[in-house]
Amino acid sequence: MGVDKITGKAQNITAKISAHYVDNARNLPWRVPPELSAAGRLPDPYHVWLSEVMLQQTTVAAVIAYFQKFTKRWPTVADLAKADEADVLAAWAGLGYYARARNLHKCACYVCDNLSGIFPSEEKELLKLPGIGAYTAAAIAAIAFGQRAVVVDANIERLVARLFAIDTPLPKGKADIRIAMDALTPDARTPRDSAGDFAQACMDIGASICSAKAPKCETCPVQADCAAYAKGDQERYPVKPPKKAKPTRRGRFFWIEQDDKLLLVTRPAKGMLGSMRALPDDDWAAGKDGHGQPPLDGNWQLHENVVQHSFTHFSLEVDLAVYQTEKIVINKGDNRKAELGPQLDDAIWWPVHEIEDAGLPTLFAKAVDWAVKRKLKE
Repeated sequence: MGVDKITGKAQNITAKISAHYVDNARNLPWRVPPELSAAGRLPDPYHVWLSEVMLQQTTVAAVIAYFQKFTKRWPTVADLAKADEADVLAAWAGLGYYARARNLHKCACYVCDNLSGIFPSEEKELLKLPGIGAYTAAAIAAIAFGQRAVVVDANIERLVARLFAIDTPLPKGKADIRIAMDALTPDARTPRDSAGDFAQACMDIGASICSAKAPKCETCPVQADCAAYAKGDQERYPVKPPKKAKPTRRGRFFWIEQDDKLLLVTRPAKGMLGSMRALPDDDWAAGKDGHGQPPLDGNWQLHENVVQHSFTHFSLEVDLAVYQTEKIVINKGDNRKAELGPQLDDAIWWPVHEIEDAGLPTLFAKAVDWAVKRKLKE
């Protein structure tokens, strides 16, 4: 569909979506409801930023509890900036894509150190902050500050591609989708016409009605305007390139337990799951299998393929090797530090019954859960 036809339909579509939002907006803890935003009230920029970072590659249902936990523990951006990065990473555990958590802390520190704890309102200034890309900058500018910005997340991408039957395959098709969303986005002349509420309205329709599979077209406020619906092939859009087969890698984790304490390490700052607490492993990576060698000599019992985990670009099958030898020397000055040589520098002993507090990434938490259940059976 050409740009002129999109522009011709845009005003009618925008009005219908905006009206639908007034009565059907999702109640989310980081939002201001439409009746209050219509009166000029805007949400806390810290809340908008935090929620948008959390929502990348993650569902709303999963994010709500994390958002509430973060804002209770760190009520302001200044509180988050003062936190230890390790604590932020631990609180993030389970959300995945851990670079987001590291950038979250960096951004909080930057805002407090350089901007007096105040987020900039302009899209171009938001783009200068650590971890904030084009989508997040547009979302913050529109939702938190009432600026006109073109917001396109995965839900909006799907909705707009279907509305105008945009059949250019992704990622090239993103440019056409953005042009269409630009035509739909209101000029924010009044709070009720704001780009922020309109973006959230589109997000809601994409999440609850215009879903990837089995869209609920009978309840959609813009069904009559949808080119994909008229053609009867809604699920074709957005058109995606053929999926590439994921390689499968093999890795090995090492379970070393003494006196009801489990040996954990901190992963290198650079690389996958950087700076996170974890079980020792054999240096597996996205591009290679692990070497399988244990971090110290002893008697090991091997359990094969106890965890299967999917990353974006590869899958990982994990063996778990359990240390059977009786004793390891522990530094008497700190009962959580371990003297184990250079392969386990800065390793710590963590009480097994408190392992949930360690903030392990989901991958390692799966292995711990398997091992604990196995012990209970024995």
